[in-house]
Amino acid sequence: MMKRLFFAGIAILALMLSGCQENQQSDQTTSNRSVFVRDSADQNNDFYDNEPFFELPGPDKILVGGEVEKEVWVDLSKLTTHSVQVRETHLENGEVGFTGAYRYDGPSLFDVLKEVRVAKRNAAEFPPIIDQYVVIYGSDGDSVTLSWGELYYPVHLHEIIIAERVMRIVPSKTGEHWPLPEQRKLVVASDLVTVRNISEPARIMIRSCRVDIPIDRSVTMWSDQMVMSLSDSDKQTLTKLPAGLKPVEYNQVFYGRGMGIHGISTFRGAWLKEMIQGRLPETVDRLRNGMFVFSAIDGYRCSVTWSEMMNRCDGEGVILIDQDNYEGAGRFSCLFTADYFSDRAMKSITDIRLIQ
Repeated sequence: MMKRLFFAGIAILALMLSGCQENQQSDQTTSNRSVFVRDSADQNNDFYDNEPFFELPGPDKILVGGEVEKEVWVDLSKLTTHSVQVRETHLENGEVGFTGAYRYDGPSLFDVLKEVRVAKRNAAEFPPIIDQYVVIYGSDGDSVTLSWGELYYPVHLHEIIIAERVMRIVPSKTGEHWPLPEQRKLVVASDLVTVRNISEPARIMIRSCRVDIPIDRSVTMWSDQMVMSLSDSDKQTLTKLPAGLKPVEYNQVFYGRGMGIHGISTFRGAWLKEMIQGRLPETVDRLRNGMFVFSAIDGYRCSVTWSEMMNRCDGEGVILIDQDNYEGAGRFSCLFTADYFSDRAMKSITDIRLIQ
């Protein structure tokens, strides 16, 4: 009898210890990449460490293919963990709704693709990388398009991640607990309508612009007009910015990846998104995969996603300029205000085309 009581006591003690360990795991998370200690009493100045983390299950490897020397499996568990804070939203029947506020932790796509050897399909005719883009496929068939510029040119890097764990950001007065995702997911922190945050990213394809754009490096860098094409039936030829646009003045340290400092400049123009808003409906597919190609008179071009220009939560975007152009770049030029480098600030733009 005493022996049975002894073993029963041992079992109860083991269960109690196990429960303590499980509770502690939600407040303190340790991995080979990061250590998190929860501030459940709200004693420090960090608003993003007060709640427990929840692990998001999913594979530790992701396949990268497309325009690469060879397909590779990238081990996510060996990459640095980054954190982003997002206010997630959804689009339903044309209306935007609030989903919840979260902190997500995981490796960035910047790091996932950092060591991948790209074999650019059109490298012989156009070596620059700014017309590259990536398509991320989820395990359920969903897809998302990101420009190479979104990944490698922003002032703020590592804000597109594959989330491996999530924490609610709970309002201190209402105490609302938002629903939690159940799987690993892609998170694009700069998006306003967050439909690019798809579940279980499984495969990444690297691609480059497939639009036929003639190259002529001997041409005079000036074009009197620019064509904006949103569809076969919606084309607009511009010789100046349309009337009624709100003028924008933007100060920038203008610095190129190759030539370095161009100057500390003031750019004057208008937000390009204002010329496009209302002309096409914002659908889930367009927010996820819509993409423009900007091209100049000499054949210089870059890929720009719909969401990085039209669907931002950070106030950045693309400024279109038609006068006082930097370095005599006319008539139309542009500035990507979220970019660190000036490489996508194109001169003598002749065509802005929505290709998907």
